[in-house]
Amino acid sequence: MPPKKPVTPQTTAQQLGAIIKSARNIMRKDKGLNGDLDRLPMLTWIMFLKFLDDMEHLRETNAALAGTPFRPDIAPPYRWRDWGADAGGITGAELIAFVNNDEAMRPNGTRGAGLFYYLRGLRSVDGADRRDVIATVFKGMQNRMADGYLLRDVITLVDGIHFTASAEMHTLSRLYETLLREMRDAAGDSGEFYTPRPAVRFMVQVMDPRLGETVLDPACGTGGFLVESFVHLQQQCRSVADLATLQETSIRGGEAKSLPYLLAQMNLLLHGLNYPRIDPGNSLRVPLRDLTDQDRVDLILTNVPFGGEEDRGILSNFPKDRQTAETALLFLQLIMRRLKRPGPGNDRGGRAGVIVPNGTLFGDGVCARVKEDLLKHYHVHTIVRLPEGVFAPYTDIPSNLIFFDRSGPTETIWYYRVPLPAGRRKFTKTKPMEDADLAACLAWWVDRKEGADAWRVNVADVLKYDAEGRLLSVNLDIKNPHGLEALEHREPLELLDDMLRKERRVNDLLAEIRTLIDRTAA
Repeated sequence: MPPKKPVTPQTTAQQLGAIIKSARNIMRKDKGLNGDLDRLPMLTWIMFLKFLDDMEHLRETNAALAGTPFRPDIAPPYRWRDWGADAGGITGAELIAFVNNDEAMRPNGTRGAGLFYYLRGLRSVDGADRRDVIATVFKGMQNRMADGYLLRDVITLVDGIHFTASAEMHTLSRLYETLLREMRDAAGDSGEFYTPRPAVRFMVQVMDPRLGETVLDPACGTGGFLVESFVHLQQQCRSVADLATLQETSIRGGEAKSLPYLLAQMNLLLHGLNYPRIDPGNSLRVPLRDLTDQDRVDLILTNVPFGGEEDRGILSNFPKDRQTAETALLFLQLIMRRLKRPGPGNDRGGRAGVIVPNGTLFGDGVCARVKEDLLKHYHVHTIVRLPEGVFAPYTDIPSNLIFFDRSGPTETIWYYRVPLPAGRRKFTKTKPMEDADLAACLAWWVDRKEGADAWRVNVADVLKYDAEGRLLSVNLDIKNPHGLEALEHREPLELLDDMLRKERRVNDLLAEIRTLIDRTAA
């Protein structure tokens, strides 16, 4: 008789929350960890290995039922069941050595490679399976816990989570979103780890990815856009072939930082993507001239990094008159180049929805030239203007959602200003933007009319040339023509804080200019 499928124990949402809370409380006692920015990645890699082992159990059972051979991604004695599932297993200094060292005493009593060293060395047979994902994840990962007894306590708690139960996976994925928000708070770095989910969901809804299309986020962070796109596409699956398309060709990402890369992998795996295809390299590392039609995709959804600075090697991948220290403008050029050209059955070509900082709309110099390229060769059909505080508390700089495709050039641009809820001056960390705040814009998207919050602009009003045809300016920072922007009473201290923030921004820009001058002189 074929083996029976085991009955999977269930864990309630309340129990899951209690497990995570207890694990974090234990980690607070460890002297090797400093704050949630250390604790949350630790918890993530531990959960990641438990998750992988639960998936292995499921695959092994299914293979036995089907009578097909099974090869595990992780071999004994490095599977979770070999060293993590036994509460009375290795602990203390022995556990720390097994996890950290290149060579250590293994749980089966033999000497060999340590856990992380083994995981970093995994290789796929054909270059396309989960072993490559595991190896890449652990290349950038370190165990920071110093106390092996506390580590054993955390491992024993996580062993109580059963990732094979579908209902539990749904609950855990929601809990994981909470951890990602806390990671954002711990990072204190605008947009590095987390883009507000209402904005992500809105952009996925209006761009409406279709099964058979490839969705790319070249700076995916923790994978918010990719997860929402995956869920959106999953609802369109009606057959085994559809599921294969979803799993194999639909989702692509890039993330150069090791921690968000791990978080994105875990996030996508939790939501059901079996082999996340996330490039761990810098998406800007390939010269634009070397990108071919094979590198182009149907849809790009992303929150471009901004405020950073790339090294000279990266800048050389862009045309000389389009090189800039502003990372957002480099990514915008990459996005433009990676959209599919129009072709049979696709009049618009590839399309994109991109979050950019407000300065991108009115910037001059290289910024103006990049926007000129965008307007002349792409159809910028919609700009959604978000209010202050969407990325609070890290910046009050307003952001914008720019939507364009390759059916260009641009002739007219629709604008929509998302209003703040009644009685609010801005969004805050404690009172963030919610899905309901974008509901009116979502309704307007499918039935566009000018009104109090919507207006239309001719491209000639934003793209200015002199008499000789030389570019003067490209100003997309167009205010609502239907009335003055709401004037609000602001407290003196609030006004002073705002002035100081702007002064710091001016000083930062002056420092960037000085750096560019020094480099040119050198």
